[in-house]
Amino acid sequence: MEVKQLYTNCLSEAAYFIASEGEAAVIDPLRDVDVYIQMAAERGVTIKYIFESHFHADFVSGHIDLAKKTGATIVYGPDTQAGFTFHKAKDGEDFMVGKLRITALHTPGHTLESTCYLLHDENNEPYCVFTGDTLFVGDVGRPDLFSGDMTKEELASMMYDSLNSKIKPLNDNIIVYPAHGPGSSCGKNLGPETSSTIGVQKATNYALADMTRDEFITAVTTGLNAPPAYFPLNAKINKMGYGNMDEVYEKGMHPLSIAEFKAKTAHGAWILDTRPSSVFTEGFVPESISIGLDGRFAEWAGTILPLKQALVIVAEAGKEKESITRLARVGIDNIEGFLLGSFEAWKEAGETVDLIIDIEVDEFAMDIPHDDRMEIIDVRKAAEFDAGHVKGARNIPLDTLSDPLHIATLDDESNLYVHCAGGYRSVIAASLIKRQGYHNLRNVLGGFGKIKTEKRIPVVVPDSVGV
Repeated sequence: MEVKQLYTNCLSEAAYFIASEGEAAVIDPLRDVDVYIQMAAERGVTIKYIFESHFHADFVSGHIDLAKKTGATIVYGPDTQAGFTFHKAKDGEDFMVGKLRITALHTPGHTLESTCYLLHDENNEPYCVFTGDTLFVGDVGRPDLFSGDMTKEELASMMYDSLNSKIKPLNDNIIVYPAHGPGSSCGKNLGPETSSTIGVQKATNYALADMTRDEFITAVTTGLNAPPAYFPLNAKINKMGYGNMDEVYEKGMHPLSIAEFKAKTAHGAWILDTRPSSVFTEGFVPESISIGLDGRFAEWAGTILPLKQALVIVAEAGKEKESITRLARVGIDNIEGFLLGSFEAWKEAGETVDLIIDIEVDEFAMDIPHDDRMEIIDVRKAAEFDAGHVKGARNIPLDTLSDPLHIATLDDESNLYVHCAGGYRSVIAASLIKRQGYHNLRNVLGGFGKIKTEKRIPVVVPDSVGV
């Protein structure tokens, strides 16, 4: 028996590969499915089933392409309606993978079709449960996403029943394998681990504590941040189907000369620069949007970029395919090619270049008392801002800057000092602001993490002011 977790950090997503006696199954695969096919080939096994825990909102799953390439059966839980061929499992239905028995446990709450899969080992002993977004380490799936006409309170009530009737009765030693880890927006506050046990979760997860239905509903529906805007679009794609990934690569992996690149942008393609944020600020093609592969790339791409917007890529040499792959994972697949030779070719050809001025925190501290045209823009989430911020700063969360109307509220006569928590988000923000014609920009290196250690910068914290 083999059970392997395949974790993707920038999406905080876990897929699983299971193998026994010449057969295999994949749970919640990503859209780039070649890794699963390769694993099966290396082990000499045939992928028999593709189990989906629900219609994912935060990424495009690989179920359709993987089924086409392997002949495997796609399995969803009860109450599933979809635009492709699949097997609708009954609650309690068993599936054999080699000598392993996998039982579908319908656990509605996160979504109506949400289903966990309980794996029994070769001795028919329950070994682990793949919980999808029903149960995370330290949390449960939020009940306010792709739920049709149902309210979050109604779904939370269903989750209360699912957890108490299907999850909590499981043996304490059973391993919990969720679909997400820390950083995912599919829950409120996931723990740092990507696996656990039923016993540990019953002892430490607030959602598995003994409480009334009403107490549970209040607990899981309170404090939910707005989900990223692309979530309902990805859920719909997973439900209705999507284009072939091989075709996405064929179109996107087309090298563009500078003349071809400029022709694409003249016809409306946006420029996406996926180089590291620290490299981007030193020089870039004018009007480029920076979303570096060195951060939570796919999540921010899905948040900032319209899913069907035509794109051309500026990437580090050798990172073109990775850029396309990670975009496609969140449904962004209208990529029309990449700049041959990257930014270096553009610069060496004598084309116009732009840059963003980086400043260290000590320079920022020196500017504060002397620059009467300074406007400090904090692009962190509202909760981060409320927990502590520079005195006089304006909070404009990054996810709102995809709307040019929010940028239009900025004063183009001001000197804009932009920062986030560590420096990644502020570069994305600065590129979006620059794209709208603002040029008096400074990117504060190290973000609030460094700012709060500089005693000369006045910082507001709850119920007090520190200098």
